[in-house]
Amino acid sequence: MVKADFENDYRALFRRYHANLLFYASRLVGEVEAEDVVQDVFVDLWRRRNEVEMGDDIQAFLYKAVYTRSLNVLKHRAVVGSYEETLLAIDNKRAEYYAQDDNEVVKHIEDRELRGVISRAIGELPEKCRVVFKLSYLHDMKNKDIAQLLKVSPRTVEAHIYKALRYLRNRLVKI
Repeated sequence: MVKADFENDYRALFRRYHANLLFYASRLVGEVEAEDVVQDVFVDLWRRRNEVEMGDDIQAFLYKAVYTRSLNVLKHRAVVGSYEETLLAIDNKRAEYYAQDDNEVVKHIEDRELRGVISRAIGELPEKCRVVFKLSYLHDMKNKDIAQLLKVSPRTVEAHIYKALRYLRNRLVKI
């Protein structure tokens, strides 16, 4: 086939079928992608100009090509949609994992940090106050037993505990 003849036939085909193919494609994939589908079919026809016969079957060829490309677009949409759903699911899992309300790892880290702050605050207490507080709260000893152990009155033990608690509340309220 002579090149000039193919170009003329191609232009005539385009003018004759473009609008109908565009309508057909828009029914399959929607208006947004229909133009791309039809354009791809005509570009493919141009590339295959040495292989394609411009005979009576060309209309069926064009509609079949639009149908096949439209299916490919729909499959691609499904893959993209599935990919986006997967990404959304992964993002939701990340959000759940890093949610401070529900995450054991974060809670453990926060607890460890808080214990460190409390431990440093206890370390800042005056010596007698610190000893009494540790015996009372960390070793669960009764005030009477602490008083006997340290050879002080129970009222002194109570005063040290009161002083320690007041200091720790003031110190830890800043956290």
